[in-house]
Amino acid sequence: MLLELSVQDLLLIEEARLELVAGLNVITGETGAGKTVLAHALDLLLGGRARPGIVRPGAAEAYVEGVFELPEGLRCEHLAADASELVLARRVGVDGRTRAYLGGRSIAVGQLRELAGEMLAFYGQHEHRRLMLGAAQLEILDASCGPDQALRRAVTATAWAAVSEARAELERLAELAGERERQLDLLEFELGEIEQVDPGEDERAALVAERDRLRNVEGLRSASWGAQQALADEDAGGMRALLACESSLDAAAPLDSQLEQLALRARALAIEAQDLLSEIGRYGEELETQPGRLEFVEERLAAIARLERKHGGSVTTVLEHAARCRERREQLIGAEVAMEAAQARLDDALREHAAAHAALSRARAGGAPALAREVRERLAELAMAEASFEVVLVPCEPGRAGAEQAQFEIAPNPGVPAAPLREIASGGELSRVMLALLSAAHGGGSTTLVFDEIDAGIGGHTARAVGEQLRALAQGRQILAITHLPQVASFAARHFTIAKDLAGEPTRATVTRLADEQVLGELVRMLGADAHDAGARRHAKELLRAA
Repeated sequence: MLLELSVQDLLLIEEARLELVAGLNVITGETGAGKTVLAHALDLLLGGRARPGIVRPGAAEAYVEGVFELPEGLRCEHLAADASELVLARRVGVDGRTRAYLGGRSIAVGQLRELAGEMLAFYGQHEHRRLMLGAAQLEILDASCGPDQALRRAVTATAWAAVSEARAELERLAELAGERERQLDLLEFELGEIEQVDPGEDERAALVAERDRLRNVEGLRSASWGAQQALADEDAGGMRALLACESSLDAAAPLDSQLEQLALRARALAIEAQDLLSEIGRYGEELETQPGRLEFVEERLAAIARLERKHGGSVTTVLEHAARCRERREQLIGAEVAMEAAQARLDDALREHAAAHAALSRARAGGAPALAREVRERLAELAMAEASFEVVLVPCEPGRAGAEQAQFEIAPNPGVPAAPLREIASGGELSRVMLALLSAAHGGGSTTLVFDEIDAGIGGHTARAVGEQLRALAQGRQILAITHLPQVASFAARHFTIAKDLAGEPTRATVTRLADEQVLGELVRMLGADAHDAGARRHAKELLRAA
């Protein structure tokens, strides 16, 4: 139940606070006074889109807040465990940006919509247009099938999502199989190129260094030969001088420990020189025994460069591309197996969806006659006793909402063939059919129902019947009705009026809760009479007594 509605700086309303009660709450006022502003405020609480220019001129933002009695079983992570109330709010800036709040904490608009939708159902003055849609008619039928039907719809929707996902995967694999051979040929070619070269991560740098060495082989060979000759040349000293030095020191070493250390150093130098001479000789031999090596290195570097240009600019990216190609090749090779698995998943999902929508269909088949019967009874109370009304189930392709559509068919007058509801021309008849449908569908619920001029296009005794119907629907629940009919307003448990003040700039609308003694005057105004019109006052009193 909506306990309190607060509105600030929304269109004509500077500030308004409505304390609502269980039963029928009505809002009345002159045409153009701003009743629609309150309807828009409720729509904002339900997560609706903010229309441009809804912030009152001169204000920085509009603010709407609703205090709800927390329904049993509804819990949210932002609420305290012992919370008894739920406070939802919406701010709208002059730039059109909005913020949603739960208990003063910012939440997503989608979360606001979900929470408010649990407690509030809004039916605007043009709702009968939506009633023409098959999806809306199916929703009303499902609402009349009891609380378990919502769970059946959710299970069916989840099962359909699984069907859609499995079908999309199967289609993707089928498309993949269609170009499988072409892709495999391309992958094999690219992998063959890379595997033939088989580049290593650090190989390029090593090859560059080797190429530079081979390009200067003559200079390197000359240097190694000169070094070898210098060490081996007896006339120049070299190794012979080191050996003679070591022999001379070694002979006298026993005579002096210091000389012994020098002898050891001389021996080490002689050994190192001998090893160096051998290494220089081997280096020179290797230079002599590598004919054609430079050409090989140049060709390999060119092959690696070609791969780098094709696949990302480095050996690392070439190897990464090769890994991707191998993975894709495995996918393509395993496409047939994957298609069999995807087909099996689709078959399982279709079976689950069939079972889910079959349960929906059984509930609808049982609920359609009951809904039609109850609507006929309510239409009789709304001065349409001769009307026939049926709920026809039309099979359709299984989908998210099941395997049938609901079609409401009505014959307003005897002897006239029943036709789909969308073919009815009378707005007054549509309003009564809609009220009868909503009363039948929501008769046992606890959701607060908001009607914005649902009584449009009717009057006289029919208007009286609509008021009685709204009051009956309000037994054990809360209804908020924006109305222009005194016959409906006379049934209110609480009555609010909205009036426009043209004296200020900008124009301001004020919402007032009427005391019992003030209700009579408002009914007289709604009857189109002067406040002192004795006949209108008697009529208004009769309306109140009859209510």
